[in-house]
Amino acid sequence: MPGNGRIALITGAGSGIGKAASLALQGAGYSVVLAGRRAAELEKTAAAADPHGGKVVVVPTDVSKQESVRALFAHIAELFGRLDVLFNNAGYGGRAIPVEELTLDQWNAVVGVNLTGAFLCAQEAIKLMKTQKPRGGRIINNGSISAHTPRPNSAAYTATKHGMTGLTKSISLDCRKYDIACGQIDIGNAETEMTKRMSAGVLQASGEVMQEPRMAVEHVADAVLYMANLPLNANVQFMTLMATAMPFIGRG
Repeated sequence: MPGNGRIALITGAGSGIGKAASLALQGAGYSVVLAGRRAAELEKTAAAADPHGGKVVVVPTDVSKQESVRALFAHIAELFGRLDVLFNNAGYGGRAIPVEELTLDQWNAVVGVNLTGAFLCAQEAIKLMKTQKPRGGRIINNGSISAHTPRPNSAAYTATKHGMTGLTKSISLDCRKYDIACGQIDIGNAETEMTKRMSAGVLQASGEVMQEPRMAVEHVADAVLYMANLPLNANVQFMTLMATAMPFIGRG
């Protein structure tokens, strides 16, 4: 498929959900900017791109650093002059640790990537989207099931994902006057390296350790592509996409 003239930026594009979403959008004709801290992993994503799809650009970026994010968006503006879709996907889980043992450095590391990084990228995207012609664009935030319900010993991660919901709502409210749509996808147990441990068993709220089912990461990529393809006068405000039998609905 030839390029469709639309530009998308995916953070955390070197692996997992970010990689799958990047390849789905690129295969659908988007020119895709791959951002993340690990340049070698970004290059692997780029190497897997559809030769008949959109353009691929690799920009190593630390989303927790304002100067790195500003350099990323300056590069996008210079190269393309616009941005149509931002997928705020970069995330860091940190260690599973009781809240009373969590150090400030551990807390700040998770907050820096998950929440501050999403804010910094959204801020720069809004600046570009509100002034470009034609005006507007779409921001999709990766919330996680933890935006609703915590896992044991996940205070930092859960707090950032609850915070992501507030950021999503604020952007939606403040930026709709600029034709900017903002939505959130909350994902549960996609098959990625991060969730591999769930096949062996993870701690539950009851104190028992239980295996959890997972779903193919391609389903997430398809959902992100659906959200990205909507016209700007329509928006998926919140979507929950999860492995059907994972412990979330009800008490187990």
